Amino acid sequence: MACLITLKQEIKTLESIFPKNHERFQIVSASVDELTCRFIGKNGKKFEIHANITETYPSAPPVWFAESEETSVTSAVHALSNTSGRDNHVLNQVGILLRELCLLHGIPEPPDLALLTMPIPQGCYRVPVDEERDMEDEDEEEEDDGEDDLHLDMEEADTKGKPNLVYVFIVQTEEMDTQHLATLERLRQNQRQDYLKGSVSGSVQATDRLMKELRDIYRSDSFKKGMYNIDLVNDSLYEWNIRLMSVDPDSPLHNDLVLLKEKEGKDSILLNMTFKETYPFEPPFVRVVHPIISGGYVLVGGAICMELLTKQGWSSAYTVEAVIMQISANAR
Repeated sequence: MACLITLKQEIKTLESIFPKNHERFQIVSASVDELTCRFIGKNGKKFEIHANITETYPSAPPVWFAESEETSVTSAVHALSNTSGRDNHVLNQVGILLRELCLLHGIPEPPDLALLTMPIPQGCYRVPVDEERDMEDEDEEEEDDGEDDLHLDMEEADTKGKPNLVYVFIVQTEEMDTQHLATLERLRQNQRQDYLKGSVSGSVQATDRLMKELRDIYRSDSFKKGMYNIDLVNDSLYEWNIRLMSVDPDSPLHNDLVLLKEKEGKDSILLNMTFKETYPFEPPFVRVVHPIISGGYVLVGGAICMELLTKQGWSSAYTVEAVIMQISANAR
């Protein structure tokens, strides 16, 4: 796995802090591929929670799922999908999970939680792992090699022509404006408060996907270059105002926008996009708010009718940014 040495150190730390006899949280089993935890709530009720550590770790967090469907557990697991940077590491993931579980179950955090403070290095290497070797064999090999694993001979790797065996992974600070980071944090806090008040809207799956989409948009080059802007209506993940700042220069609409700027001082297209709780398995509804456009794929009232936005033409793999770019490219 990526950052194998650090990952194994984190696993050992977790197993030492939360052994199988811990009164609140237990590491039942752990490997560089998966992790099984047990949370013990009020009255001794036990909840099994699993994590799959994928090939993209730690650029992406582990994939978590719980055997229980209780919202006090699924909401805690849901919070783990909205992390980035160092919080993607399994040590910090467990810390976030346990804090959320204790909060949602109304029980105090165990003192051991403060021990999850292992520093994460800024760079690490992916190294080949023989699936037939167990972790003990790997530990012995590390002791023999010392720090050699941290300084792989990249030229040797290249000559073997096996890029899938060795590559460099560097943990970098996410390039995102502070205001966008603040927006994501505010949304996360709002979701937590809504849950505690019992006024949750939408679905866990849709909220999770939309949070990820918004985070990806804030990082995207198209957004940073000012091709479009995003505003959440009343801080709702389920309604976005999207302002297209750039369209195809060869499009007739481009000339219309030039004239619009001269007359009204506006040179952008304002779209409104709403999502159902079934997203991403159903497409969003998109309409043009301004300017008034008729003909083409824009219906009376501004609704956009494109095959992409129909149930037949939609795919859950499509992203919001892909939809925005498609609308921009086909503006007529």
